Amino acid sequence: MRMTTTAARRVGGLAIAVLLLAACGSNGSDSSTGGSSDTTVATRPAGSGTVLVDSSGRTLYFTDQDTASKIACVEGCAQVWLALTVPAGTTPTAPAGVPGTLATMARPGGGMQVTYDGKPLYTFTLDSQPGALSGDGVTDEFGSTQFTWHAAFTAGSGSGSASPYPMPRY
Repeated sequence: MRMTTTAARRVGGLAIAVLLLAACGSNGSDSSTGGSSDTTVATRPAGSGTVLVDSSGRTLYFTDQDTASKIACVEGCAQVWLALTVPAGTTPTAPAGVPGTLATMARPGGGMQVTYDGKPLYTFTLDSQPGALSGDGVTDEFGSTQFTWHAAFTAGSGSGSASPYPMPRY
């Protein structure tokens, strides 16, 4: 993969940001309880649809490479894409009217990750603020696995454009 000097600087900045997050005690998971005190996820308008968000209003994403029986986003991937987790024994919830099914599955190395219609959910570290949608359509590579990411829309869709950030291979 060839990168311009500007792209290389962005990647370097991303690496520094990931290291700072790790140094601050981030374990790559979001163990919050959701969009309000009694829900795990909420919704908000985004693009030309409605997307799932966590309790901080951060867009939730899924990847084509995770399956109902195996989470592929681990190690380096899990430092950029933060798993939405809940304490063991907790049943995730959403506001009334959210279609689809919320559940959990065990993450490699421990923890219970929230799923939506069988797809494990994540936030994206490059979303600069609540409501940002910069991870929709992103492809990146960690180890030998290439990932394709999508915002977890409950209705409609995003802008259809990929993230403005060039994504590196790790």
